[in-house]
Amino acid sequence: MITLVLLLALAQQKTIHEGYGEMILIPAGPFTMGDTKGDGEERERPAHKVTLDAFYLAKFEVTNADWRKFRDDADYADPKLWPEGRVMPKDQIPYWTQANNHGGATAGSDAYPVLGVNWDGATAYCNWLSRKTGKKYRLPTEAEWEKAARGTTKNRFPWGDEISHEYANYVGKQRFDTGMPVGSFPKGASPYGVMDMAGNVMEWTNDWYSRDYYKVSPRKNPTGPATGAYRVLRGGSFFFEPQDLRVYARSGAWPSFQSFRMVGFRVARSVD
Repeated sequence: MITLVLLLALAQQKTIHEGYGEMILIPAGPFTMGDTKGDGEERERPAHKVTLDAFYLAKFEVTNADWRKFRDDADYADPKLWPEGRVMPKDQIPYWTQANNHGGATAGSDAYPVLGVNWDGATAYCNWLSRKTGKKYRLPTEAEWEKAARGTTKNRFPWGDEISHEYANYVGKQRFDTGMPVGSFPKGASPYGVMDMAGNVMEWTNDWYSRDYYKVSPRKNPTGPATGAYRVLRGGSFFFEPQDLRVYARSGAWPSFQSFRMVGFRVARSVD
């Protein structure tokens, strides 16, 4: 059931659309980040209060249709868009031609999340959006991602403390576990109306990963460690168990790692 709090939040929701997907304003202010239920991992502790400036976050994960616009654009091959100038060959997205994974080169796949884009590719996509719109698009910070997922609540999941397949795409939802069209689970919306922040695909954030970062994190607009080996992934996926879909669950992966079927991303935008 959609709660009164969620209905009120949706009624007051501020959105923008600059031709590349709907963006929802996440308001400035504090929230509690980390394991608030005592059922998490050490890397998710301690729970701590964080205050963020306002920002926009995409309502949906980047889809095959979204990625195709970038992939087919002449600017795709511009090294200036890519971290360290390494342009990813278009045929290196391993699931693009796979019908069972609703790859972007297969029929009827436009609304499905793009799979297998690494952090470098996700960052290049954001840089491309910035060039096209003249606005500052980027990957969300880990703290921004979590606030957009949980709001100011201390819930396990974007919608509350209990989970079922009515709310999210996680293991066992389908005969073959893979992505589903974005926005397929309106009951699973976050308090701000952001969709699919639990399950479907894991999502890249901008931050370097550190197991112990919460112990030293600044309380105002944290952006993660200055360096690292892995970038933070959030949100769980279609192949994960419910425990790994909690809003405070966190993990990391090598940013250039290409063939990870469960990974996608969504974009953030700085407020003008």
